Amino acid sequence: MHPSFAKSGKSRGAIPLHAVMASDLPSWRSRMPFLKASGFAAKDGELRLVPGPKGRLAAAVLGLGKSTDSLALAAFAEQLPEGIYKFGEVPDFCGGAQGALAWALGSYSFARYKKPKRPGPKLVLPPGIDGAEISRIAQNVFLARDLINTPPNDMGPAELAEAARALAQAHGAKFSVVEGAALLKKNYPLIHAVGMGSSRAPRLIDITWGNPRAPKVTLVGKGVCFDTGGYDLKPASGMATMKKDMGGAAVVLAIAGMVMGAKLNLRLRVLIPAVENSVSGTAYRPSDVFKSRKGLTVEIGNTDAEGRLVLADALADADEEAPALLIDIATLTGAARMATGMELPPFFTDDESLAADVSRHAMAVNDPLWRLPLWRGYEPTLAGAVADLTNNPNYGLAGAITAALFLGRFVEKAKSWMHLDIAAWVDRPRPGRRAGGEANAARALYALLKERYGR
Repeated sequence: MHPSFAKSGKSRGAIPLHAVMASDLPSWRSRMPFLKASGFAAKDGELRLVPGPKGRLAAAVLGLGKSTDSLALAAFAEQLPEGIYKFGEVPDFCGGAQGALAWALGSYSFARYKKPKRPGPKLVLPPGIDGAEISRIAQNVFLARDLINTPPNDMGPAELAEAARALAQAHGAKFSVVEGAALLKKNYPLIHAVGMGSSRAPRLIDITWGNPRAPKVTLVGKGVCFDTGGYDLKPASGMATMKKDMGGAAVVLAIAGMVMGAKLNLRLRVLIPAVENSVSGTAYRPSDVFKSRKGLTVEIGNTDAEGRLVLADALADADEEAPALLIDIATLTGAARMATGMELPPFFTDDESLAADVSRHAMAVNDPLWRLPLWRGYEPTLAGAVADLTNNPNYGLAGAITAALFLGRFVEKAKSWMHLDIAAWVDRPRPGRRAGGEANAARALYALLKERYGR
């Protein structure tokens, strides 16, 4: 059970938590005079601790304003003092299981390099709530956040591989890794090319789990543990948050943890090309040409477009098995951020049923995603001058789409494919979503897989 939840049997004496919409404020003020006396206006995020006899806390009241954020109750976990609490009167849209998940997500903090804080508040789960399921989701979201938030000196390709190994071992999954020069022998030339400029060897992480006869679902996550941009060097501002460039890898590990923990009826495979994009005498250069695993030659137009290169070899490998569903997740383009911002990652697929299901689940679990088109009219921009493809399309617009089209050239046999271009980062904190690393799409995709492959 998640550590922010109280043990069963603690409900007696637990402090009630109420959440108030602005439209309901008059009735609450008449029922609870302290709210009026303290100037409580039910503004979004406004919190009041209601005193009781002998200086004890009688209740806590959270303002919701006009918000319909299903994670709003995370503000309780983020702000309340130590104690045992239970939900009192809260609106349906943020109560029940959603409220319990919000509480768990709100308890997150990245404290690896700080002194531990005092014990936080604990919640008595509402009756009928599946605490194990909520805990599974929250703990794997925290895994992704921790991996993304860890600075690159402590989260390189080797450390990312060890995190993947630990997850695999915890669930009895098979784990393997191809490292360094072995990438060339095993035919992963693009992964090797991007990572060969760093003293920290590149590698391909491979996890398999589940019944081999079950439908095959493969997750591919971009694991660029730090991205300098290579010879096409990023400015200092562009490198400031590049520890998050392995966010796709972190998210696929989070989804894998949820799937394996729930024992869904599928054969899961996770592929993570883990590299560091550095500048050195052995780093790859603009105008270099490499042959990919698929056989297509790729001309390097920009060394800062490295993510699509490492994903190309991993996707080609995944595609060889012709999985029922192939999903890749990456912090791939600034163009995606320009198009939809940090809070609404775009996804791309030609599978209309998959697109509808993903959109539905993303809205239902408040893990927003937005579909962008795989516009084939931009395919000619991918042609290289001296190779089959370039990683720097000859077109200054639609960068998220052309990147997705590039990846699509390495997928042929998979019955269904989807690409997600995520931020993996929160720049505007909200309840349950602290500033820093974020597992964009993990909860939405887990809900999709649970619906399709639940036992």
